[in-house]
Amino acid sequence: MKQLIWNIFGCLLVGMGYIGLITPGIPFSIFIIGAAYCFSKGSPTMHQWLHNHILFGSFLRNWTEKKVFPTKMKYMMITMMASSLVIMCLTISNSNVICYTGIMMVLVSIWAWRYPGSNWEYNNRIILKKRIGWLN
Repeated sequence: MKQLIWNIFGCLLVGMGYIGLITPGIPFSIFIIGAAYCFSKGSPTMHQWLHNHILFGSFLRNWTEKKVFPTKMKYMMITMMASSLVIMCLTISNSNVICYTGIMMVLVSIWAWRYPGSNWEYNNRIILKKRIGWLN
């Protein structure tokens, strides 16, 4: 029963990942990482399929093996968050909501920029014995 629930959540997250891939402003990366986690608990076959997927496979392998978060995705994330914040400023009159949302967006940006943006940057950090992410 647990495996069935994990597989259902994994399928839902893959679906949301596809939606995020084609819809501007919706991230796909967090959904695919979540789906990989769910499939690792529910179905090794689906977990392997996701790691070998033509669209998500390289991103997922780079994230799980090296914690590489592509620079292009970082720029897209910053652009989407900044445009969302501008829209919020123009449409919402509650300054506390805007302020807290902006703080969370800055924290997410800081988190993302701590990780290497390419395999080359990852290898360079390994050679120079620099941190890869937050904890290692």
